[in-house]
Amino acid sequence: MAEGRSDNVQARIVRLFGHRDSAEAWEIRDFLKRSVVEFEWVELTGNDDRQSAFDLPTLANVRLPVVELPDGERLFGPSLREVAGQLGFVSKPKRREYDVSIYGAGPAGLSAAVYAASEGLSTVLIERSAVGGQAGTTSLIENYMGFPRGINGANLAERARQQAVKFGVELLMMQEGVKSEFHDNRIWTDLADGGKMVARANICATGVEWRRLDLPNEDRLLGSGLYYGAGTSEAPLCGGEDVFVVGGGNSAGQAVMHLSGHARSVTMLVRAKALAASMSQYLSERILSGPTIDVRYNVEITGLEGERALERIEITTRGTRESEWVATPRLFVAIGGVPNTDWAVDTAIIRDPGGYLITGPDLLDEGRPPSCWPLDRVPYYLETAVPGSFAAGDVRHRSIKRVATAAGEGAMAIAFVHRYLEETV
Repeated sequence: MAEGRSDNVQARIVRLFGHRDSAEAWEIRDFLKRSVVEFEWVELTGNDDRQSAFDLPTLANVRLPVVELPDGERLFGPSLREVAGQLGFVSKPKRREYDVSIYGAGPAGLSAAVYAASEGLSTVLIERSAVGGQAGTTSLIENYMGFPRGINGANLAERARQQAVKFGVELLMMQEGVKSEFHDNRIWTDLADGGKMVARANICATGVEWRRLDLPNEDRLLGSGLYYGAGTSEAPLCGGEDVFVVGGGNSAGQAVMHLSGHARSVTMLVRAKALAASMSQYLSERILSGPTIDVRYNVEITGLEGERALERIEITTRGTRESEWVATPRLFVAIGGVPNTDWAVDTAIIRDPGGYLITGPDLLDEGRPPSCWPLDRVPYYLETAVPGSFAAGDVRHRSIKRVATAAGEGAMAIAFVHRYLEETV
């Protein structure tokens, strides 16, 4: 539902009105932050008069959250897709066929899009949420070449998006492929909105989704005190709070450092007896020396409780199984990810036991490709068991989970796409 403002004052930025613990407001807030959309968050309570100051109806008679667009139009209780559509993020395919379709707008997908379009390939990039993937939720990437002071993940992704669009990439936001078929040297994809996508080659760069705790109340409290990733949109709201982060890798470490700049204290909960060996040294040193940071080892989260929002968590010591309930309004979970590759079940694409896409040399058995491989040549380095279908970044079997590596694989995949297209002219 949309409604124009009653006055003539035009908002210069997006305004978002809602309750502090509203999961719907968090979803929109997170999307705007990751999409580098400037916005103002206006928290409403039942016992203040802010709604009248902003010319809102009484809270009892308005559907929250409310999104006020830059032109003054207001959306009451909108879906995320409606907000994205009003901001110009949602579009439909313009071509009947593309040289290459890229699924996932994280570092690998964005890199592939830039190189594909800059080299003359008709390119479409499909992303089901915000640009940037997990990297886009990172508050500060300090070890990416060319940025000695570091760069916010969302800003890095936005720069890459602008670069891709400059070269002519067609970017389809809030879109998702639900089924793909490979025949006639094409990939034929059904989109979630009922549309179709046809391309001569494709790159899967969908990355991974955050691994869940698999605890009771998890779904109910998501966005209401429980969050996945670094919480870049929530950190500024943590002033004076004692918050917790679950995980021992780089993602968890970056979340801890970002949150420590806002919260009163941050407690990092690690299952292992030390921080992950894969964590960057500079990050672990800062965490261990942080005056407001406490690291607890050999523990795990075993319970979540709260009425409307998260109120307390159960922390259990591994081995002894001793547990305690600790009060906290916010818990950030960064315990790794799992690939979203269920779409490949009905195709010839081969996955490992974890669901990651197997490519190139890893497909070979004593130098021979799998029986489903139809060509005389062996698969290219990033090619899956389906000719012309490639994988890059975190979704790939045995990939290195780094932003720079994902971007490199995206560029490399386009080199192999060129070779494949030359074969099928």
